[in-house]
Amino acid sequence: MTKKSPNPIDKHVGARVRMRRMMIGMSQEKLGEKLGITFQQIQKYEKGTNRVGASRLQQIATSLSVPPSFFFEGAPVPDAAEAAGISEPSSPAYVSDFLASSDGLALTKAFMKIKDAKIRRRIVDLVESMAGEEQ
Repeated sequence: MTKKSPNPIDKHVGARVRMRRMMIGMSQEKLGEKLGITFQQIQKYEKGTNRVGASRLQQIATSLSVPPSFFFEGAPVPDAAEAAGISEPSSPAYVSDFLASSDGLALTKAFMKIKDAKIRRRIVDLVESMAGEEQ
């Protein structure tokens, strides 16, 4: 018997839950307590292993102080919607994955604290040049 892989939308929603939870410095345990579930269930939601139902998504959104639509921003577009021309441009999956990581979140927060646009640009140039050397 083969194990079914998580639906891309479920993975995206889970990654956004994780990203927001980490942004506000909340542990899986604390979120679980607020929702009356275990931290293991939060882990399953964040990995996309278990789907988040509509009412639970509303509870999570309230606990994390965001609208439910937050969890769908940049979500992959199903083929039928894309064919119908109702797709919105979305970020590549690696962007969401990076922002959902602790390093990505820390780097983004620190980068946004840099007020001088020229310095931010120089950092981007530096990182791009370093990445070019490794490719």
